[in-house]
Amino acid sequence: MDLSSFLSFSFTRYALVSVVLLSVISGVVGSYIVSRRMVFAAGGITHASFGGIGLAYFFGLNPTLGALVFSVVTALCVNWASSRGRVRHDSAIAMLWSLGMAIGVIFLSLSPGYAPNLMGFMFGDLLAVSLADVVANSVTAFVVVLCAIIFYRPLLYSSFDPVYARLAGWRPSLVSAVAAVLVALSISLSIKAVGIILVLSVFSIPQAIAMSFVYTLPRVMLLSSIVAFIGCLLGLVLSFVLDLPSGAVITAVLSLSLLLVKLFRR
Repeated sequence: MDLSSFLSFSFTRYALVSVVLLSVISGVVGSYIVSRRMVFAAGGITHASFGGIGLAYFFGLNPTLGALVFSVVTALCVNWASSRGRVRHDSAIAMLWSLGMAIGVIFLSLSPGYAPNLMGFMFGDLLAVSLADVVANSVTAFVVVLCAIIFYRPLLYSSFDPVYARLAGWRPSLVSAVAAVLVALSISLSIKAVGIILVLSVFSIPQAIAMSFVYTLPRVMLLSSIVAFIGCLLGLVLSFVLDLPSGAVITAVLSLSLLLVKLFRR
């Protein structure tokens, strides 16, 4: 297979554009997730979105829209419960994680007609990305980068030094809620490409690789975006050549890259 034949299909062109957009989104949002040690919270948001997919299929709606709404609601609930101190942060995540998965399974089983293929939701398919998905991811990437530039200092200090942020006139609770919504938005729109189970690999492994070489947040965002792009592009090409699920191949490529980096860095 040569490059011209690979690019001759419209779905591969959409996939390549999605790789670029996914790399930008994961580089910015994933660096925030990893630096704040929110990987478990992001996993809870991701798996809870399955409830939205089940509800959307039951009512005949777009499953991506259902995942988006459920992710945002879950992120806000986790943020509210942990900030109020009513429920432990990890307990709230675990409960919403389990509840979302349960709701998804129940409503998918109740959906009329043939049950949808769950493999696509669980492990993703970058080659199944449509033009509408590319447009949605483009808007998301623009919003994420714009917010990272404009609200960089409030987001940074509210995350790592809430006392200083409050004295400076910022509202850490509001900033945290907005950040949680951006995380939910980014993850839910990436599920179709990478899958519920594997999406966290794109939002955590490139950041771990970047943090092995750079130590400031802007540099981590930039380098992790580059690493995510190379890993996703290589995984996409290999999945097309070997006829394997793209999400699984991308995760394998990124994981192997992290292992090699850690071995050589030692």
